[in-house]
Parts: sequence; C-alpha cells; structure tokens
Amino acid sequence: MPVQSAALSGEASLSAAMQAAQVGDAAAYRALLRDCVPVISAMARAKGVQGAALDDVVQDTLLTLHQARATYDPARPFLPWLRAITQRRAVDALRRKGRRPKEVHEPLAYEARADAGPMPGDDLERRERAAILATAVAHLPEGQREAIEHIALRELSLDETSTLTGRTKGALKVNFHRGLKALRVSLSSRKEGTDA
Repeated sequence: MPVQSAALSGEASLSAAMQAAQVGDAAAYRALLRDCVPVISAMARAKGVQGAALDDVVQDTLLTLHQARATYDPARPFLPWLRAITQRRAVDALRRKGRRPKEVHEPLAYEARADAGPMPGDDLERRERAAILATAVAHLPEGQREAIEHIALRELSLDETSTLTGRTKGALKVNFHRGLKALRVSLSSRKEGTDA
C-alpha cells in the first residue's frame, strides 16, 4: 500500500507541475523535467533499455515531452501519457540496436517511483549541449523551427512533415536549410562567447 500511495502522490505532483508548465510557469516546468528523469529511467529499464541507450531514451523522451506538452489533457492522468511517450522512445532505441523490447510483468516497474539504479546523465556535457540546442531551436522563426523539429529531431520525412505542418515540401526544404544556417550562426556565436 505505501508504494501505491507514493505512486498516487507522484502522479498528483507531476500532473500539477505539467498543468502549471502549460500556463507558462517556468519553475514548475524545470521541476517537472527534473522529476520525470528517474520515472522515465525506470520505465525505460522496464522495457529492457540499458547502458548509454538509457540516457538517449531519457533525453528523447524529455524532448518529445517538450514538443508535445500542449497535447497533454490535464483532465487525464499524467503518468500513462508519459509512459506512452517513454515506451515509444524505448522501442525506437531497441530497434536501433536490433533488439526486441522486453516484456515486463512486474507491476512495480510501472509505478511512479525513483529508479534505485544509478542516475542516467553521467554525460553532463552531452545533456548541456542538448539543452543549448533545444533553446536555439526554440528561438527560430516558426517555419524554420517546425522544419528542424520534424525533419532533423523527429526524423520525419518531407511528406510526413508537409502533412503535419500544411507547408509544401519546397517551403520545408528552404526553411530547413535556413534553420540549419541560423542554428550554426547561433551556436557558433554562443561558443565564441564562452571561449572569450
């Protein structure tokens, strides 16, 4: 029973943080992302993800959560929504490695509690670079941002991106290349600023 009540309090806390983040509370959003890391890690481990792939799944899930945060319905539980995203990213990681997802029939693997294993993210430099990139992408004009997010980050085809955004493939190509150029300028000027 204590594990179940911990799961319920974790659900309530994460759901409240997500709702606050949806209305622009930056501190709640940072807390939500921080608190989701051990939960995502536990969910990915339950699918059989291990090692460096675990860090990738955590980062991919957080990025997807960021991109899809407007689609979360506050009237519904947060953890099943997060679990669906995590499972998709875990399956993607396992496919890249040529492995099938492991079926887990352990109910505790689906509870909202911190993973007892080592925390993912020993590679802090990579996570910092990912955060810098996400910030730079967020500052792009809408057309360029959408092209970069869908084509480069989500690895969708031009056809899929065109269907999602309503933009022509030609416009997407132009926006994609302009977005890449703007990112290069933004990221190199940031690097020069830190070197100075």
